[in-house]
This record gives sequence, structure tokens and C-alpha cells, in this order.
Amino acid sequence: MLHTYHITGMTCEGCKKSVEAALLKVDHLTEVSVDLEHGTATITMDQSISLDTLQKALPSKYQILEQASRNIFENAQEASPKSKWRQLRPLFLIFSYLFASAFLLHYRAWDWGAALLDFMGLFFIVFSFFKFLDLKGFPESFRMYDPLAKILPLYGWVYPFIELGLGLLFLMRVEVNLALWITLVVLGITTFGVTKSLLDKKAIRCACLGTALNLPMTEATFIENAIMIVMTLWMLLKGGLL
Repeated sequence: MLHTYHITGMTCEGCKKSVEAALLKVDHLTEVSVDLEHGTATITMDQSISLDTLQKALPSKYQILEQASRNIFENAQEASPKSKWRQLRPLFLIFSYLFASAFLLHYRAWDWGAALLDFMGLFFIVFSFFKFLDLKGFPESFRMYDPLAKILPLYGWVYPFIELGLGLLFLMRVEVNLALWITLVVLGITTFGVTKSLLDKKAIRCACLGTALNLPMTEATFIENAIMIVMTLWMLLKGGLL
């Protein structure tokens, strides 16, 4: 008998292997194949196994759902803005702190250009920090929606270093024009992937804060990238580079 289930909580290749290994220990399961990108597990069994038995075999961070339950689960997520707000609260808090920091650095002698550069520098430094917390797990999560990371896996490994480098360039005012163009290209690619994932209604995790925080891919992710792109375009226009 062949059954397909939905698995939540997976973020990287290690999660995939962990789920497969745990399920294969269950009696009467002959084959387990996990699809990390779509969050599914295809299981072959020689007799019917209850969902509760499969759940008990998995580590607590993972949840296994039947396909019908998956649809109910996803619909409930869409219908619960409070739940979505709770999940996205860390992202909004970080943005608030970054905006406040940029403002406080320049409130005595206000300069929009300098404030935006400091905000962008702090943004990349902080967001790269979260990615470095799980440098092994981040590339797998990132490639689930970033088109370049899907084609070139090495890009997922390099991406946190790119963010760190951009942050330092902005804060130190070194090669700012080059940093702005790199930002435009990098965020443009990611935003394309985010938009496609949202249009396809894929229930995947956003890797903007690495794997340390469980952030769903939502419209807020698109808005976050769009804000940074608008800032970058404004800075390029201000400098006469567009």
C-alpha cells in the first residue's frame, strides 16, 4: 500500500534524513521517500498503520498529516491572521529595532541618505547573523524558493557571506555604489522566487532569518524584500546611477 502524507517542521536536508530514518523504524513500513521542497512523505507499507503510530515515531518538532488534514491545516493558517501575526512578530520586531537604530544615529543632524545606508547595513549584518546560526541548514531552506540557489546550490552557502559583506560595505561607506547594485540583483532574484512561491500557494518556511525562527512564507516576506529594493532604487536614483 502506498500513502502520501504532509510533514511540517522540516527545514533542511538533515530534517529530511531524520524523518526518513525515524519512519523506517516503524514495523511494516517497507519504503519511505521524503520530498523536502513540497513537505511530503511517500510511504509504502505492507499493512495499514495509524497516523498516531507514525506521529509517535517522529521527533516532536515534526508533524505528520494526511492529505485531507493538510488542506484543513493550511486553510486554518490562512484564516487565522492572529496566528500569522504571532509567527511574523520576530520579523516585525527586528525591522522596528533597525529603523529605530538608524533614526537614533542621525536624529541630531538628519540625513535621509546616511540613515538609509545605515539601516541597510544593519539589516544585512543582523540577517546574516541569523543565517550563520545554522549555516548547514540554511542553504536547503533557501533553495526551496530562491531560483538561483535551486540551480546553483553553492549560492545558498555563499549567500550569508554576501549579506555580511554588503552590511560592512554600507556601514563603512566603502564601494557603496557597487553594494547597491549587488543588493538590487540579489534581492531581485529572491523576490522573484518569493513571488512565485506565494502565487503557487506553497506552504514553505521563509529563510530570511535562517532556520533559527519558524517564519512562514507570506506577503510580509515579499513586503520586506520590496522595501529594501525601493530603498536601493532610491539611493541609486539619488546618486544619478540609474
